[in-house]
Amino acid sequence: MKKKEDKELQVIQKTYDLILWYVPLLSRLPRDHKFTLGDRMTTALYDLLEELITARYTSKKLALLDSSNLRLEKLRYQTRLLLDLKLTDGGQFKHASRLINEVGVNLGNWIKQQRQNETTRQSVATGD
Repeated sequence: MKKKEDKELQVIQKTYDLILWYVPLLSRLPRDHKFTLGDRMTTALYDLLEELITARYTSKKLALLDSSNLRLEKLRYQTRLLLDLKLTDGGQFKHASRLINEVGVNLGNWIKQQRQNETTRQSVATGD
């Protein structure tokens, strides 16, 4: 049980760390982009954190985790857009990408664990 909680807490902590680093950067975007792309990304980051916390405390985690994974994928593209629009430099892009990938790896592990748990529950229920 401890390992499961560690995975859940780790992805939540990494998302929290991503927000701490990314939101101040997004708030410094030029006005043209701050209230469009910047606000979307900031909202997505906060929504991601809330969704992961909700998943931790619910029995039906998989749908929330899949939704979080999609949200994270959108953030990857938006981060790349920041670089292509020259709103961030290469170093910031690499750092953001690394942080996002860390969240993604942890989230992927949690999703994998939940799918295995679901398969096990189905096997037990059907007597396989």
